[in-house]
Amino acid sequence: MEESGGRGASLRLEVLLRHLSPSRAAGATLAPSPTSAQLAKEKYPTQFCYTLDNNLLSPEQRHFYEENGYLVIRNLVSSEDIECFRNEFMKICKNEVKVPGLVIMRDISIAKSEFVADQKAVTKIQDFMGDEELFRYCTLPQILKYVECIVGPNIMAMHTMLINKPPDPGKKSSRHPLHQDLHFFPFRPADRIVCAWTAMERIDRRNGCLVVLPGSHKGPLKQHDYPEWEGGVNKIYHGVRDYDKNTPRVHLVMEKGDTVFFHPLLIHGSGMNRTEGFRKAISCHYASSDCYYIDVKGTSQEKVEEEIQELARKKYGAEIIVILKDAWMVRGRLVKGKRINM
Repeated sequence: MEESGGRGASLRLEVLLRHLSPSRAAGATLAPSPTSAQLAKEKYPTQFCYTLDNNLLSPEQRHFYEENGYLVIRNLVSSEDIECFRNEFMKICKNEVKVPGLVIMRDISIAKSEFVADQKAVTKIQDFMGDEELFRYCTLPQILKYVECIVGPNIMAMHTMLINKPPDPGKKSSRHPLHQDLHFFPFRPADRIVCAWTAMERIDRRNGCLVVLPGSHKGPLKQHDYPEWEGGVNKIYHGVRDYDKNTPRVHLVMEKGDTVFFHPLLIHGSGMNRTEGFRKAISCHYASSDCYYIDVKGTSQEKVEEEIQELARKKYGAEIIVILKDAWMVRGRLVKGKRINM
């Protein structure tokens, strides 16, 4: 009986193994399960340029970013965190918090007489690395795990913004022209840079959501200049001069906490805020610390360097020479891994 029972168990095991892997011969070892990267390559026969092998992105997500240059992850940042960032922003607007290195921007349509200590006078703050509460956004683990799929394990936070798009005053100045973020960055390679941009409330076409040109990240860095808009353009709001206007546009409708990750060559912008409220979003541009700085002299980016010099002269009242890459070197903060080149 014991021998018969043993043979029966062996036969049942062999049948089970054949059921799990019909093509394997009896006695063969079980093959390991394929990774998501392997599955993606089987289903989507393409060479991956913009994402790294990982166990987080599904094959569909990875292929979508490769083809379109952006990926929206829903409900990634909690309401509690967003309210903390909102409260800190309000403290900054009221001059209750002083942040070293912070750049405060105002809409071109706001008269100097309206520069009051309130969010109504502030359309954007940049470079908030010196504010630990706002900088906490850049270190959120749920964001960094997606960033790592694109830039790798050594991650620098390079550029930060909290955007407070105001109700349009009727001059369409709340628009942001279509542009490529790489135009402002003196570091490469572009494929190891990514932006995380989180909606702080529902954002749609009424209050000026992001609009993107899918697939435009596959093209080169284009010439940028100020658009010829009747109502004027905010300082350093450069726009692409040459792009295919027949390229379909996608308006990214996002709920509070939704986060879009996008490539620095993706052409994108935002429309007017036609509501009575202020539309808020918080963002950080990340780069691999393996990236390297470039000299923008003689390139289409030289104009950015010249404008920063002009702003520095107006602010400090002296002849100041600004090298764009030097200005960026002091901005970055390591958020994960090792600091190598940056």
